[in-house]
Amino acid sequence: MFSFFKKKSQQPNDSLAFIGTDMHNHLLPGIDDGSPDLDTSLQLMEGLMQLGYHSFYCTPHVLGEVHPNTPETIGAAFQVLQSAVVADNIPVKLGYSAEYMVDYDVEDIIKTGKLVALPGNRILIEMSYAVDSPNIKEVIFQLQTKGYSPILAHPERYPYYYNRFSVYESFLDAGADLQLNILSLTGYYGSETKRIAEKILQADFYNWIGTDLHHFRHLAAIQNLAGTSKIVKQLERIKNLKNNQL
Repeated sequence: MFSFFKKKSQQPNDSLAFIGTDMHNHLLPGIDDGSPDLDTSLQLMEGLMQLGYHSFYCTPHVLGEVHPNTPETIGAAFQVLQSAVVADNIPVKLGYSAEYMVDYDVEDIIKTGKLVALPGNRILIEMSYAVDSPNIKEVIFQLQTKGYSPILAHPERYPYYYNRFSVYESFLDAGADLQLNILSLTGYYGSETKRIAEKILQADFYNWIGTDLHHFRHLAAIQNLAGTSKIVKQLERIKNLKNNQL
């Protein structure tokens, strides 16, 4: 197999090495709206490794009929990527989990126990960007009763909470960690998302940083971010960063 890692296309910039582990991305090939094929997955991974990442936990969407992934479909896609990594002797650690949409279907998944967790029985959950999930607190509670530790993905991207800042602390009080999308601090998702991300960061509510990497536009923006010392310093100030606990 041709290895993109044998090409020295750019000088490494390891300014994000303190994060080390990317615990939220869509690198698994052909399984959701992320990487469409293996070659793309390898190129995206190479780009992140150039920035200092050494471990990746792939988290494809589990979303009803849109992305009806299961432990079996996720595991099969992971084996495709893992086999390529082994064949090419790529010095990287891989694992997989999922990003679960908080809807009423996920309550059924929790009841069956067919969840794919991150190490430490951690489960990544998300909501729609258009409307909040009325059962979000109930799902957090159900996960905890099953022995899981929920992580709410990119809370700064939910506009219905922008004027209700206290809700972010309420998620922490309910037992959920909060995960920052690294690009939120650049304005990639808009100025309001950037403002809220900075406010949550200043409150020291984040425990996790994810790339949420889907495609080459995301990668290019992260590469630009890695050269921006102001943003890197903001990220370094997260007091209880847990990425490297995985």
